[in-house]
Amino acid sequence: MQTTEHEKRVAAQAAAELVEDGMSVGLGTGTTVAFLVPALAARGLDLRCVATSPRTESLAREAGLRTERFSSVEHLDIAIDGADQVSPDGWLVKGGGGAHTREKLVAATADRFVVIVDSTKLVPALRPPVPLELLSFGLASTLLRLEVLGPVRRRDAPRTPDGGVICDYLGPITDLRLLAGRLSTVPGVVEHGLFPPEMVAEILVGRGGRAERLRPEAGGP
Repeated sequence: MQTTEHEKRVAAQAAAELVEDGMSVGLGTGTTVAFLVPALAARGLDLRCVATSPRTESLAREAGLRTERFSSVEHLDIAIDGADQVSPDGWLVKGGGGAHTREKLVAATADRFVVIVDSTKLVPALRPPVPLELLSFGLASTLLRLEVLGPVRRRDAPRTPDGGVICDYLGPITDLRLLAGRLSTVPGVVEHGLFPPEMVAEILVGRGGRAERLRPEAGGP
């Protein structure tokens, strides 16, 4: 566990060094981002930050970072976030904390999306669960439609800040692009936790005492 925490810190510190004065920064959610926030604050830069969860926003403000509402931000220079799984071709599973909808919106708004992980997050192939955020309106019918693709389990978790219900898709994961497309077209699905490699500019992996840089667009990890 100590090694994992150290690797998270190493990846987070490497990502903090990518941020330049005057940038607008998207801050993800999770245990690795918890190391990123103080590393960014320690640099003393003039930044505008958007947080993907109330917890990250609170951490950022406590650290002295200036945060803004995403509703007033049209563009971000960089977004930095963790991941639950990273495949060899650069696909991600995100949403263990249930914030994947906001995380995907922030990542899509940024010129550069950088992923920070410890080495245990690298997997030979993505596996279930894939987090889902569903509308509460018509939830039973949405779950029934999703069962055609595979089993889905409602997570014992509070609603998202936007009122969504968090579930996990537990079915087969073979053709990632096909599954991502099918999940996106089910009425009632707000967002799923599959992130394609074309969204990702760089993956920083803490391994031992150093950060390895992987670039999906250059052929994948």
